[in-house]
Amino acid sequence: MLDSDPQDSGHNHMETDQIRAFREILIELRSELEQLQETGSEATDTVTLDQAKVGRLSRMDAMQAQQMAEETARRRQLQLQKIEGALRRIEADEYGYCFKCGDEIGEARLRFDPTSTRCMVCMEK
Repeated sequence: MLDSDPQDSGHNHMETDQIRAFREILIELRSELEQLQETGSEATDTVTLDQAKVGRLSRMDAMQAQQMAEETARRRQLQLQKIEGALRRIEADEYGYCFKCGDEIGEARLRFDPTSTRCMVCMEK
């Protein structure tokens, strides 16, 4: 990934136990999101209401709730993709480095969002 000097093995990259901790956090997050995805799937099903029994406002509410559930499912899927990417970076020993500049991503930033791919300097640009 980065040009690394074999004599620079003492660089400040995160310790193995920190990486393991982030890996566990990511796996737990993935598990929670997958469970939510399973339980939320019925909320995105097609809205079918008996128009003789349900008023127009109730139908509109149901359709709005369905659209909100679909957006939530889309965001959940995006987050799952980011988690999978972070787990792949851990396996490739590339976790914690900025995609843009190659510098380390601060630990505080990774604690806030363990799927981060950019350091704060590059995020602010």
